[in-house]
Amino acid sequence: MASKGWFNLDTVAGTIPETQFFEGDSAFSFLGLTRMQRIYGFVGCEAIGFVLSILGTVLLFIGATGSFAALYAVGTVISLVGTGFLIGFTKQIKLMFKPVRVVATILFLASIVLIFVGAFVIGSDILCIIFVVIEYLAYTWYCLSYIPYARSAVLKVVGM
Repeated sequence: MASKGWFNLDTVAGTIPETQFFEGDSAFSFLGLTRMQRIYGFVGCEAIGFVLSILGTVLLFIGATGSFAALYAVGTVISLVGTGFLIGFTKQIKLMFKPVRVVATILFLASIVLIFVGAFVIGSDILCIIFVVIEYLAYTWYCLSYIPYARSAVLKVVGM
């Protein structure tokens, strides 16, 4: 009997094992996508989001603050949409606002808004960079909450 983890011979043979990522309905189940198509959608959204965020960052360093804010925020949102292919939006929102993640989630979402405020309302490149760093740190802390003991390990490494 094969194991049901991600790293097993069934995966190598081309079949996707049953995991928590595919339980329940995806946000895109009405499209009738197969599991492999959902994985492609996830990877595609992550790649597009990453490219847009990098392009936005390049624009920031050449002085186009408004374009930076738009591309970086859209890239981040597209990356978040990608997880809808795996677990669905409803489940993702429920997981984001669990007590263990709520502070990181609020900081992450607020920093996306603050990037726009820094770019379009205040017009400060420095504030945009600060908000991007806050967003990145909040998202990292949010992601670490899904890995058992990862937050504890990071706190030990930084001496807290």
